[in-house]
Amino acid sequence: MNDEQMRLLSTPFDLVTGLSSKVDPIRRQLSAMSGMYADAEAFADMVAAGDPLVYEFYDLGVPADAGEIAFGTSITYPGKVGNEYFMTKGHFHSILETAEVYYCLSGEGRMMMENPEGDWKSCEMTAGAAVYVPARYAHRSINTSNDQPLVTFFAFRGDAGHDYGTIEDKGFRNLVVERDGRPVVISNPKWGSDPEDTQ
Repeated sequence: MNDEQMRLLSTPFDLVTGLSSKVDPIRRQLSAMSGMYADAEAFADMVAAGDPLVYEFYDLGVPADAGEIAFGTSITYPGKVGNEYFMTKGHFHSILETAEVYYCLSGEGRMMMENPEGDWKSCEMTAGAAVYVPARYAHRSINTSNDQPLVTFFAFRGDAGHDYGTIEDKGFRNLVVERDGRPVVISNPKWGSDPEDTQ
């Protein structure tokens, strides 16, 4: 490791907010998520009205090598586009056979996961709970709170990379929306099926 990489052996970040005083975050405004929400009209209205910050994450800078462990924090803010909760873009790993661990520091939400063969899972995330994302599964964090950020710590192999393009093209098979004041999972109309409630 060089001197800059050695500095990152000790990186401060807040265990509630996920924020770091030494690393700049990568921020995703709503406009960066075109086509990812089901309600295109509500999406356009919200972008025009101010383009809110949906999420940000701190990649804490570990070298992208096979023997390293990449880690950081992700903060997904509360909000909805129509009745669909704010979420991260979601991704596969470029090295598909890569698992990842998320530990929820604060807030509440869901981790939506699916593999190329069509299997999918939706796991609740609450403060103090860890979610294991198996190898081959795309994953997306979804904030189901009305007023609190969803903050997670994540770790995965350093050389895994990110495949956002597959999700940008097709989306996830399922969406998490608010119905009668609670989150439910429905089929994504982009996959050519009628919406169908599941638990």
